Amino acid sequence: MMNEILGSTVVGSALVSCAALLFDMDGVLIDSTPAVERVWSVWARKHGLDPPQVIAHVHGRPSRSTILHFLPNSDCEMENRDVESREIEDTGGIVLLPGAAELLTSLPKDRWTIATSCTRALAEVRLRAAGLPIPEQMVTSTDVSHGKPHPEPFVKAAAKLGSPASECVVVEDVAAGVRAGKSAGARVIALRTTIRDSELRDAGADFILDNCADISLVQSSDSLQLRLKGPNT
Repeated sequence: MMNEILGSTVVGSALVSCAALLFDMDGVLIDSTPAVERVWSVWARKHGLDPPQVIAHVHGRPSRSTILHFLPNSDCEMENRDVESREIEDTGGIVLLPGAAELLTSLPKDRWTIATSCTRALAEVRLRAAGLPIPEQMVTSTDVSHGKPHPEPFVKAAAKLGSPASECVVVEDVAAGVRAGKSAGARVIALRTTIRDSELRDAGADFILDNCADISLVQSSDSLQLRLKGPNT
């Protein structure tokens, strides 16, 4: 059964209309988990911190946020430069997630972009490693004053495409990103690539799918019409 919807969640296949799509990057389009865990484990041990605890906090947040959380009295800029240089050098194990390339290729270039907690330099390195295009209007931690879960990244990303965030659909994989999208006024598709459904649901996700392969473009005219395969609440 196919249902056309504006903001509610349904079980089964659904059609969703929006002005544009705003994607997170890691955990949505690519998986850089091995590199992230290697770099942040080294950083955590260097400062006498518990690596799993640090890694759990990293996902979906700018690196500065993690550094300040664990080392509030540190030289954040120096620490951040060190972490970023290590992440830029370490692209081992970065892979394309299912459906990502096909979905991006199907969308009009001016109707989608990326809002990521990475810096621009790191985002470009990882996108190239995965063989994905770098959108002209991409928003990174370099471009915002407040990172996720603050709505600024998605508000700015939508504005760059000429639409209010409330008319866009955000695609995310972690609670901080889901909350950022909802706070921006967007509907949010959450992918179960990183955390549990219950956490995505608690964060306010409108739809929960396996990956980008569950999203397909039906048509693009004044608005994009997307088919979601089996969304769950």
